[in-house]
Amino acid sequence: MVGLIGDYSQSVPAHQAIPPSLQFAADALHIEVGFEWVPTEEVTSISRISQFDGLWCVPASPYRSMEGALLAIRHARESAVPFLGTCGGFQHAVVEYARNVLGWADAEHGETAPGAARAVISALECALVEATGSVRLFPGTRIAAAYGVNEATEGYRCRYGLNPEFQAALVAGPLRAAADDETGEVRAVELDGHPYFVATLFQPERAPLKGKSAPLVVSFVRACAT
Repeated sequence: MVGLIGDYSQSVPAHQAIPPSLQFAADALHIEVGFEWVPTEEVTSISRISQFDGLWCVPASPYRSMEGALLAIRHARESAVPFLGTCGGFQHAVVEYARNVLGWADAEHGETAPGAARAVISALECALVEATGSVRLFPGTRIAAAYGVNEATEGYRCRYGLNPEFQAALVAGPLRAAADDETGEVRAVELDGHPYFVATLFQPERAPLKGKSAPLVVSFVRACAT
């Protein structure tokens, strides 16, 4: 059972795509996959999410409860629960890591805390709203293994990403860059020493809207079933 952490809206293309992306993965792996949408404001304690085999922090932020999303991400990170973060999930995984691993208590998201001194997530120089681009997948990473190639074309719907001012410290380890784009900006991260903790700024789950399977969702579901 996969817990989908986020505030569901039928108007969000990624939300429409997530159920079929999970079904594509289930079919590819010859297993059954259940899922539950978990509104962020409901995540006030670990008990709300402890029953899931994996957690997926989904797009469409700002979330109604940033603290709920961060609590779910922290639980996945500390309890070795398979985790996938896409778009807003990537952004909040970075904030959670900065606050609770690097000890940056003042780490913020530029969308919800404009003007923050330590906005580890900041406005992109060029917004990626319904944009598509090439992503370079770093050799030896889980994401490269999932795709089976070193480059892929993916779509975005976001205006915020990793702040270049803090990038070097954020991805020095155990959180590491796993993919970038042609500009060299980080577009995916992975966590060392964790069975499966991957986050992407792009939205791989939208592949089924074009009748295709999403390799990263398949690898995530495989980790949840292990």
